[in-house]
Formats: sequence, structure tokens, C-alpha cells
Amino acid sequence: MLIGNVGAEPEVRYVEQGVPIASLRLATTERGYTLQNGTQVPERTEWHNIVVWRRLAETVEKYVHKGDKLYIEGQLRTRTWDDRNGVKRYTTEIWAENMEMLSSPRNNQPAGETASQPASTTDNTQAPF
Repeated sequence: MLIGNVGAEPEVRYVEQGVPIASLRLATTERGYTLQNGTQVPERTEWHNIVVWRRLAETVEKYVHKGDKLYIEGQLRTRTWDDRNGVKRYTTEIWAENMEMLSSPRNNQPAGETASQPASTTDNTQAPF
């Protein structure tokens, strides 16, 4: 479970049979604080790769934009691949199963859109992999 802010416009692509997949970067921030002994612990931001499938991806495509605050529930998935130089690379992603938009609706509404936005969406279908 994560609550954070979208760092860039989501990327949406369509795979076989028109299944949409959205990828987005989510920033979560741990606030800085001061220990009892006076030591300052600085603020720390972590970036997470979020992958969203099917209906959730359609919702992301319509309503989610850079700067929006989201609540995400999902599973961790780690992928490996070999880059051009033959070096093994790893990435960890969160495959979202549930998403709630925490930003105000006016920030999420595309220009000219009048339909109300969904407050939360769940995708109970499995990814094709």
C-alpha cells in the first residue's frame, strides 16, 4: 500500500487484443525529523514504478496526471533482462490491483470532460503473464 504523488504524465500503451497498460512513477516522502539528541534526519523521497492493467489503466489514461495524489494497493514484481552490453538488469514494480484518487476532481478532469470521475477503482482481472 502506498500513498504518493505522480511524478510525470502516465504512459499508456496497448498490447495484444487492445489490452491497455499504464506505467507511472509515484513518489512517496518520509518527512524529516529531529531525534531527542538533536540529530536532524532529513526528508527522504522514494520513487516507485507502478504498472496498471485493463480498466485501471483506462482510468489512469483519463484522469491521472502529474502531481496527482494516489493511493495504490498491489503486488511487488521484479523483472530481469540483459541490456545491450549483456549486463543483467533488474527492476521492481508494483502491479496495482486497487487505486484511489486522492486529489480533488477538478485536478483530474480532462479538458472538456463533464462526467464525474471515479473515486476508486479495483481491477480483479489478472495480467496476461
